[in-house]
Amino acid sequence: MGRGLLLPHTRRLMLFMRPMRYSASATVTAGSSRDPLHVCVVGSGPAGFYTAEKMLKGHEGVQVDIIDRLPTPFGLVRSGVAPDHPETKIVVNQFSRVAANPRCSFFGNVTLGSDVSLSELRKTYDVVVLAYGAESDRSFGIPGEDLRGIHSAREFVWWYNGHPDMCNLAPDLTNTDSAVVLGQGNVALDVARILLRCTTELASTDIAGYALDALRSSTIRKVYLVGRRGPVQAACTAKELREILGLKNVNICIKEADLATSPADKEEMRNSRIKRRVYELLSKAATMHQENNDNDQKELHFVFFRKPTKFLPSEDGSTVGAVELEKTLLKDDGATGKQVAVGTGEFEELKCGIVLKSIGYKSLPIEGLSFDKYRGVVPNLRGRVLCSESETATVEPGLYVVGWLKRGPTGIVATNLHCAEETVDSILEDDRKGVFTDPSGPKRQGRRGLVEILEQKNARYVPFDGWEKIDSKEKTAGELKNKPREKITRWNELLEAAREG
Repeated sequence: MGRGLLLPHTRRLMLFMRPMRYSASATVTAGSSRDPLHVCVVGSGPAGFYTAEKMLKGHEGVQVDIIDRLPTPFGLVRSGVAPDHPETKIVVNQFSRVAANPRCSFFGNVTLGSDVSLSELRKTYDVVVLAYGAESDRSFGIPGEDLRGIHSAREFVWWYNGHPDMCNLAPDLTNTDSAVVLGQGNVALDVARILLRCTTELASTDIAGYALDALRSSTIRKVYLVGRRGPVQAACTAKELREILGLKNVNICIKEADLATSPADKEEMRNSRIKRRVYELLSKAATMHQENNDNDQKELHFVFFRKPTKFLPSEDGSTVGAVELEKTLLKDDGATGKQVAVGTGEFEELKCGIVLKSIGYKSLPIEGLSFDKYRGVVPNLRGRVLCSESETATVEPGLYVVGWLKRGPTGIVATNLHCAEETVDSILEDDRKGVFTDPSGPKRQGRRGLVEILEQKNARYVPFDGWEKIDSKEKTAGELKNKPREKITRWNELLEAAREG
């Protein structure tokens, strides 16, 4: 990964010498009469920016620095939200206003663990909030999972969204007419929709240019969405489902037998309006498309009550050629009352040339941080990081967590707002209690200290005005193609764009 931008020392000093602005008439919160409260937020996705916004509003004596390993801010809003969902991305305008606050600074291209350690941040800031999300994937752990042509949905999403880590993924969309997506949540529906949507419609979005070219030459005509359980338990929302069911020139294929419901299914639908609406949409789609079958259409198959047990190679021996599926049935797990899928011992093969695994993102641990590997979260109490998972665990003073790292990879962009509010409430409560006040301890340097650490390590960071240069260049290139932007997708080009002007 590139590290190509080094700002002049004088320019760096401007980052932390901007004047502080306070309202004389406003009520000063606890702690703001002393030195500024120095807060570092690690991660610039929705959870990170909502945390920064709430801190700036809740404490007039706070300075907030947001660091991110990418040169570009906004996390999954930029690299996770589908290109044909521009309305979801409008939130970046709100986040940009947060970054423009004179008490807030952005440090892009700074990696926690290499450019700066967690222990260094904790010595430099009164408060460190970890919001770096989930940048890995869960796996099935079944034979053949390392065959070529098998990708995680995260990798595929990052690829078509122009994430610099995945610009060279190059999934082969021309060696097959069939793709299998394992999972039936919103991300699974996203990748299936991108594979099936008319490319003339995608051409006016901010999809990465190389991804649009690949989709234009794609030979995929059939996409199979495979789920362990039934239509009542599908993990998608009605909004996402309605969108994919309404795609032009796509025939929806659902086996009538899979729509049969048990008393337990009916109870689930009585208790959940979302489940009931999803089931109604699938039932309606099944009957509508039976009457309207055009041979020229692409196909979207909803495959229920199946779990993958093995990935089978094609004739070349190295590329996936099929997925072995075991039929399942639902049983009450006896503990939570939920219906779980259990294998029946009956197997079948589903031929394909590409597989996208959409079974969940996974957060990664870092040195010096307790971590629940099973749940993929940092043990915490209302955002306060705990030193271990035991019931008697003590709180790590000054260390907090928010977003997927706090609660797991669930929810939508707005879910992070409530999550951030809870964590910030904990921080402000601790500040009122004097947790961050230690007259005998060393004075925290905050932003100045971070800049010194990065300079000592020759870590070349990108400030928010560097991102604004990238933003401007992308939008200008997009105008030429009638797109909102043409994303810069390579590390060195991103850093070069941030340095121009």
